[in-house]
Amino acid sequence: MGSVPPRAREMSASEVAVFETFVVPRYLSLFGERLLDQLVLGSDAQVVHLHCRTGYPDRAVVSLLADAHVYGVDASPAALELARVKATQKTGMVSEYKLFEGYPTEFPNAAFSHGISLHPLAAPRERERLLAELARLVAPAGQMLLALPLRGSFQEIADLIREYALKHEANDVTAAVEAAALVRPTPETLTAEAEKAGFEFVDVDVKPCTLKFQSGRDFFDDPITRLMLLPEFRLNLGLADFGAVMDYVRLAIDKYWSRSTFELGVQVGCVTGRRKS
Repeated sequence: MGSVPPRAREMSASEVAVFETFVVPRYLSLFGERLLDQLVLGSDAQVVHLHCRTGYPDRAVVSLLADAHVYGVDASPAALELARVKATQKTGMVSEYKLFEGYPTEFPNAAFSHGISLHPLAAPRERERLLAELARLVAPAGQMLLALPLRGSFQEIADLIREYALKHEANDVTAAVEAAALVRPTPETLTAEAEKAGFEFVDVDVKPCTLKFQSGRDFFDDPITRLMLLPEFRLNLGLADFGAVMDYVRLAIDKYWSRSTFELGVQVGCVTGRRKS
């Protein structure tokens, strides 16, 4: 097996419970709903879900695709265990969840009618590897769906980091935040990446969404931030003083939004395409 992507780390049982209870309905569902809206319907579907975490939105996929079989992979055994339990609660659901150990996965070439993934790493290289694996797994004329935050997401945090850099004359922080902003794809770059991987009839659906928090502490204590946003912010920025920068962001949120709700913008994108014949 190849190397495991940095995002694909093991979640503890307690993190998995928090993820399923708070992150899935309030955040990951923003991406899952766009993906489900774009799903090409059919019967006897074979669906592969890469980096499936706790198996969302697999039960909804099965509800839309008659007699579908779902195969998921993830790096977290605790998340996979919950995915299996959830599958047993869906009448008639046929599924199999396996541990992800790197690319390529153990699934055979062109074995699936649909290939899906939610909120992968923003880094272009990791997205390239994911799209290549989906292209390998999806059968000719089969559908690929990938939902993720697009460029312009989390702009409010980026602006506060720029303010920190200006006040502290930290040129390295300025360079890091500008580079991180370019890591996320635009609809145009995402289309080009999907076509390069081997998909055609590519389309990108975009929906602006907003996450609301009551304070800086509320933002940083929120499971969405702890389990989804901060790990990727840290990875994309690559700053030695990441903690100090985030401390400034927390205080700035409390200062600027002391009498209002802090709203964080997310550009929710879903790219879909058909595997070339």
